[in-house]
Amino acid sequence: MLLPRLSTLLCLAGLTAVGGVNAYEGGENVKSIPLRTHTLSAPYLDSDFQSRWFDFGGDAVIRADKYIRLTSDRASQQGWIFSRVPLTATNWEIEFEFKIHGEGNLHGDGFALWLTKQRATQGPVFGSTDNFEGLGIFFDTYKNNRPGTSFPYVMAMMGDGKTSYDQAHDGKANELAGCSARGLRTASVPTKARLTYFQDKSLTLDLQYKAEGTWTNCFSLTAPDTNIAIPSVAYLGFSAETGELSDNHDIISVKAQNLYSIGGPGKSSPPRQDQKPRPKPRKPRGSWSWFFFKVFFFFAAVAGGYIGWTAYRTKHRYSRF
Repeated sequence: MLLPRLSTLLCLAGLTAVGGVNAYEGGENVKSIPLRTHTLSAPYLDSDFQSRWFDFGGDAVIRADKYIRLTSDRASQQGWIFSRVPLTATNWEIEFEFKIHGEGNLHGDGFALWLTKQRATQGPVFGSTDNFEGLGIFFDTYKNNRPGTSFPYVMAMMGDGKTSYDQAHDGKANELAGCSARGLRTASVPTKARLTYFQDKSLTLDLQYKAEGTWTNCFSLTAPDTNIAIPSVAYLGFSAETGELSDNHDIISVKAQNLYSIGGPGKSSPPRQDQKPRPKPRKPRGSWSWFFFKVFFFFAAVAGGYIGWTAYRTKHRYSRF
């Protein structure tokens, strides 16, 4: 697929490698494995001007040393990025850094994060398709008709593939959960969002915009009280849209992790008081260094035996005389 506006690309290099298993900050009984297939960082593209794991389209512009700009600060723009492979992990966390900024005092419309069966399709909902199936998280910066609500407003919608987004009322009829985030657009610190999902258990969104390193909870949903069933095959994407009012909507980085609990589903159970913890099994001494030591010892023994036998034979031969 040809990428839009490749003339803006700068300083291309190889994609950043992703490490192995890490401790998870959200709980001591949870570990994380980075998901390279759903991670983005500068320079975003390979040396052949392509991304192995993501497609870009619409008015999206890639500045390889800084950002992916979904829309520029110009009217009537739509841009998107979508993963090429679905996110099939049952438990995961997606943390991304973004920036919303522009020259005008009035601005709009906003951008969205998607985890949907549909992918790479332009449309009227923050630059992507309506009647989607899956999860949409909307970062809405322009208030159309929603009295009593402070903007920017961040909200979640779970689409069933048939229901349209309530554009006229800023999604009020579709809202699964949400929060006002005053200062999100004018923050003096890097703005970030962190979406955490445990299948059939919980969905949580945290925001960083008040102080660096400080996360503010936007919403936390639990099953079965709320429908948080994301499709088992869902593509990760971001899209943005401008109308008569405009803004730059930039994605700086995306980090995705597969989460798993130690000791199986749910949290690990501590040992009972009347039981002693089982000792950790000893690791087998089957390393290469041990192997070479045994080989050296074998040949040393053979050589020593040969020298001893030769000396004995020589001594026995001369003893005859």
